[in-house]
Amino acid sequence: MSLKVKGSITKVLPTQTGESAKGEWKKLSFVVDTKEEYNNLYCFDIFGAEKVDEFLKYNKEGKDVEVDFNVRTNEYNGKYYTSLQAWKVFKSEPVTAKEQAPDREPSDLPF
Repeated sequence: MSLKVKGSITKVLPTQTGESAKGEWKKLSFVVDTKEEYNNLYCFDIFGAEKVDEFLKYNKEGKDVEVDFNVRTNEYNGKYYTSLQAWKVFKSEPVTAKEQAPDREPSDLPF
């Protein structure tokens, strides 16, 4: 299942590199602020040298983006680690106040 978030990039963390049994790896994390009242910060990961380089080429702090991502959980030594893995980041229009908090219509419901 793929999820989407729209907001502004507030921080691009330093690129991490390393070696694994499968070879060299490269990872970048970045933070998006949705400007919503609750649950407004998301920290996404991008894995792979080509994807990291592509992200850095077109994105910077302050840019409005929409991010398609997957939630991934891994188990290591009996502990579970969850990450938000971005697989598509593209330019977006700025989030407006109307998008942040849609107006509520009065209802005929008794509660």
